[in-house]
Amino acid sequence: MADDKTPTELNRVTAEQGREKAEDLREEADQERDSAEEHRALAESARTEAEQFRVLAEEARTLREQYREELESVRQEREALRHAAEEARKAAEDARHATIAAVAATADTLSTNLAQMQFLEDARNTLRQLKPTKPNDVQ
Repeated sequence: MADDKTPTELNRVTAEQGREKAEDLREEADQERDSAEEHRALAESARTEAEQFRVLAEEARTLREQYREELESVRQEREALRHAAEEARKAAEDARHATIAAVAATADTLSTNLAQMQFLEDARNTLRQLKPTKPNDVQ
């Protein structure tokens, strides 16, 4: 019975098989296109995430630089304070020496005044002793 088929019938069967094969190939192409679209979307998502990561990395670099600058500023301020404290210590030491010198000068002056007062008292006593005493004088 296979011989019973006419060439038109064979052509129709062959055409149907070709159409089915073409349909299968079209479905495979659609699947591959869908898969390629999914890969493209994933690649785009990965690119977007990479860009976001780059932006975050740049922000982190900027923040690190600001932190470094602020840290350097604090270091400089600390150094300036250290110098100011050293100057204050030197000034306090100079003031201490000046106070000691002033106290010593005051002590010398008081000692001189005391010596003068003592001299005057001794002179007064000597004068009293040298004065002739009158018989009516009551001492």
